[in-house]
Formats: sequence, C-alpha cells, structure tokens
Amino acid sequence: MINVRGLDLTLNKNHILDDINVHFEKGKISGLVGRNGSGKTMLMKCICGFIRPDKGEVRVDGKHIGKDCDFPESLGLIIETPGFIPAYSGYKNLKILAGINSKIGRDEIREAMRKVGLDPDMKKSVRKYSLGMRQRLGIAQAIMENPKLLVLDEPFNGLDVEGLEEMRTFFLEYKKNGGTILMASHSKEDIGILCDMVYTMEHGRITSRSL
Repeated sequence: MINVRGLDLTLNKNHILDDINVHFEKGKISGLVGRNGSGKTMLMKCICGFIRPDKGEVRVDGKHIGKDCDFPESLGLIIETPGFIPAYSGYKNLKILAGINSKIGRDEIREAMRKVGLDPDMKKSVRKYSLGMRQRLGIAQAIMENPKLLVLDEPFNGLDVEGLEEMRTFFLEYKKNGGTILMASHSKEDIGILCDMVYTMEHGRITSRSL
C-alpha cells in the first residue's frame, strides 16, 4: 500500500528524515514508535502529501505522491490535534468537512459518529467537548468516507479505558475488512495489541522493525 524510497527531508537546516526506505503492507496495521523528534510525524506528512521531500519518493497504492497525485486518493488521517470549529456541534463540523469532497451524506456522517461512540444528534458545541470526545470526533472525521488507508498520529490521546477498547476493536475490524493503517503511538500496549509490524525511528531513520 505504501512504498517509501530514499526519502530525505531538511527543514531550517535540520536533517529531519535521512534516507528512509520502507514498505507498509496492504491490509495490515503498521506501527511507528520513537521519541519525540524522531521523525514519525514528518514521515506521515510526507506520505500524506502535506510536505514534499528534498529527495526520494512516496507511492501510495501505486501512485507517486506529488507527481501522479497531490494526496493519496482514499485516505483518512489524524495528524497532530484535529482542528474543528469550536462553536459548532460535532455533526455540523463533520458535515462541513464532508462537503469538501461531496462523497458522502448525512447517513454516513451519522454512522461514523456512532461507530466512535458519539451521538450525532447531540447539540453540544465542540468547545464543550472533553479531550476524549474531541479525539473520537477526529477519528469519526478520519473514517467517515470509508477510506482504504488510515494514517493516525497518536489516535488514542485523551481516550478513557472504555474509549480505548472501543477504538482498538474498531481498528481491528477495519483491518479485517481490508483496510490498511499506519499509526504512531507512545503506548507500547496499543502498538502491541494492534500492529502486525512495528518500526522504530531514531534521528530521522528507521533503525529496526519487529513483529
């Protein structure tokens, strides 16, 4: 699903990614682990087409990102803190975002919210959401168009124990149905439960991989 070859990135004279060569398999959950600043988020941004590398290439589902297409065609993502309009309800926020691609309607939005444990009829504005509710809404945004690929940077931030179990179950079911996930997490437990392959990053390089 994702092929990264010879990826190099320098920002503000800092070498962020250093000759990254990696393949993330279709229909699997792959994990990225490493300290803050190791390059995990920047690698994800390059994969999603948000940052163009200085050297190398990223191919997603066979298409060269930045040449064949600007962004992967069937992608759901959480990178850094999901941004929503604070004064609007969760449903209204998702409806606005869904309008960008016009691929789905109200039924799909409502179903995505239910899948992550949110009530689509709740009128509460997002500014009154807890951190865990915001994270659930971010996951709903990522999955609502039923993408082939999910790229998730710390998707479990702020979730309580019940939320963790619900989201773990959802992601495993998503994989069972043919979806591909690349996720970064500081939680060894989440990575251990969910991931088929784990890649460790240090100083902008992938230093090891393990089952």
